[in-house]
Amino acid sequence: MDLFDQFRGLAGIALLVLIAWALSENRSERPSWRWIAGALLLQAALALLIVRVPFVWSAVTLANEAVAAIERATLDGSSYMFGYLGGGPLPFALREGADAPVIIAFQILPLVIVFSALAALLWHWGVLRWLVRGLSFLLQRTLKVSGVVGLSGGANMFLGVVESPLVVRAYFARMSRADLFQVMVLAMATISGAILILYATTLSRTVPDAVGHMISASLISLPAALLVAKLMVPGKADDNPDDDSADEPGLTFESSIDAIIKGTMDGMQLFLAVIAVIIVVFALVSLADQLLTLLPLVDGEALTLKRLFGWLFAPLMWLVGIPWAEAQSAGSLMGTKAILNEYVAYLELAALPEETFSPRSLLIITYALCGVANLASIGLLVSTIGTLCPERRGEVAGLGVRSWIAGNMATAMTGAWIGLITWA
Repeated sequence: MDLFDQFRGLAGIALLVLIAWALSENRSERPSWRWIAGALLLQAALALLIVRVPFVWSAVTLANEAVAAIERATLDGSSYMFGYLGGGPLPFALREGADAPVIIAFQILPLVIVFSALAALLWHWGVLRWLVRGLSFLLQRTLKVSGVVGLSGGANMFLGVVESPLVVRAYFARMSRADLFQVMVLAMATISGAILILYATTLSRTVPDAVGHMISASLISLPAALLVAKLMVPGKADDNPDDDSADEPGLTFESSIDAIIKGTMDGMQLFLAVIAVIIVVFALVSLADQLLTLLPLVDGEALTLKRLFGWLFAPLMWLVGIPWAEAQSAGSLMGTKAILNEYVAYLELAALPEETFSPRSLLIITYALCGVANLASIGLLVSTIGTLCPERRGEVAGLGVRSWIAGNMATAMTGAWIGLITWA
């Protein structure tokens, strides 16, 4: 790979910034060049600090040990409930050379339930609230965002697309349109703790230290999301008072037991939702592929949704740093993530042959997929905020598709930065 391939990501980042500005509601009110440069430098600094500084990366990857402990504990519970389907001893002998079967619904997805309960407990004890406010403080000081946007950014690192709006629910009625859009894009461009563990576990055999990379991706995507959001919907930050919305009724619990029970119930809803979405998505893809077989062959092969996504998104993945020989496979995954679901994309990535991507390309695509900006999330985010603030439902609905576009641009930008600091 030559220097052009290595540093092509810079052109990709510049193009993404230009596209975001071109899609702006008011191009004359863009942020200052100094602020734009600062947001880009912050992304680069975070990428270098987390991934390239050994002691920082070692601290981040300690989360792998914590996740491994949670995974072992979850298998104890799932194997007791589901037997060998949940990871318990097999009641039959495997064929020689065969691996023990991994059943996603009974061995991996229960992690969502367990972590949801743990997150609720840690929120009740104040641990997560302290971390959220710490991240909020850093975002306010570095990027000069409003308090409510900073708080939302911190919350999105730990809470899902439904739970994180509860943290700032008291401010939806009076926050500016620009701040509202930034909150929506932050939700689209990051993943919550429970989903992070689920995705990292799925990729554990494909991407070394997957948990650390997922954490890194969400952190780098925070300034990327704010940069794209402020370019697309410019406006000044609101001078909100100190944010006490973390104590809103939607995120308070009567006791530790109450937190565990409510967290478990929320996790169970997410568990069932993930199962349902995966079943429906795979069914719809199958139906689409069956319809596409009615069309003429292309290069001797039938058209499939995966091939169409690959052609559509290959130029974007090439621009963010993936070699053209691998760009169609990467584009297929990016299309699956943006149109269907990011977990389905990660499942497909984990199932690909090892030689599909180089180690550098594998990291780029892992980071570029790390966000919930898919079509289903538009409805979920709009309905959540619209329920919390009915008077702005129409405005939120109007910003839904724009937040989806911005979220995907932000994660693609994050992938480009990782490519720039990772040598092949």
